[in-house]
Amino acid sequence: MITATPNRYALLADIGGTNTRVALSEHGRLLPESIRRYANAGQPALEPILAAYMQTEGVSDLAGACVAAAGPVRDGTAHMTNLSWVIESAAIARVTGAETVAVLNDLQAQGHALGHLAPDAVATVLPGQPARPGSAQLVIGVGTGFNAAPVHEAPGGRIVTASECGHITLPTVTDEDIRLMRFVEAAHGFAAVEDVLSGRGLERVFAFAAAEAGQPHSRTAAEVMAEITARSPLGLETARIFVRHLGAVVGDLALIHLPFGGIHLCGGVARAFTPLLAEFGLAAAMQAKGRFSDFLAAFPLRVIEDDYAALVGCAAHLHALAPRI
Repeated sequence: MITATPNRYALLADIGGTNTRVALSEHGRLLPESIRRYANAGQPALEPILAAYMQTEGVSDLAGACVAAAGPVRDGTAHMTNLSWVIESAAIARVTGAETVAVLNDLQAQGHALGHLAPDAVATVLPGQPARPGSAQLVIGVGTGFNAAPVHEAPGGRIVTASECGHITLPTVTDEDIRLMRFVEAAHGFAAVEDVLSGRGLERVFAFAAAEAGQPHSRTAAEVMAEITARSPLGLETARIFVRHLGAVVGDLALIHLPFGGIHLCGGVARAFTPLLAEFGLAAAMQAKGRFSDFLAAFPLRVIEDDYAALVGCAAHLHALAPRI
């Protein structure tokens, strides 16, 4: 337990669809020994989790608080995409006593973590070309959901803009793509990128592959990864379809944002697929853009393997807002 004097530490929270990670930071540095994980199931809101954490750690009247939420943020309020919580900066301030409060989209937090992670926390998938200082970067989250955020270095500091690109229309090029789109539409009414490139999307892709093979059945995301690891025919077909669509969407986002400083994949599904990306042709799928194929080879692509990167980003962002924190 960390017993703190008032206004010494900042509180950080990374809220996913399943778990919430909470920690403390001091002068922009995440304190690893303070990290705790809480299950979201059965919790009516975030505030009881933060209150329980503060009581356990023996802290109160914090200097700052930063929350990273998996959902859209507007005017200091986040609406969770895969959880019925509303996160409000005023409520966070009341619980923590913090004078400086920030509510970020979770991908924004990942963007603020870039440059603050240990070298061994990032794995290179595609080397690309060396980045010039100040080049734009892009973080893409593939986990419970899908989203992305561009990262820009500006005279006043780093700017990480939010998006909800996981809910854009799933790209369709081949006949197989169209069949997959129709399959997803039958379940969700609309075929979005997140309906394929996420944990539940992986389940949907497996069900599609099984139906295409005349063996209709389903698996959980964990069971699908086990099928892939065991190299079953349906597991390998699922991996092929998943990686091809991931490459196509990453290539589209790269053309939109021109991240010559690098593309950074994050999230549990992205980390699980890291050893499979080369085998199943991520580079070819990403660069299949006609006369811009060679252009896309310039972008380095890496995977963030630090599960607490969003907390690191929250600490860095708070420190940028108020250097004393």
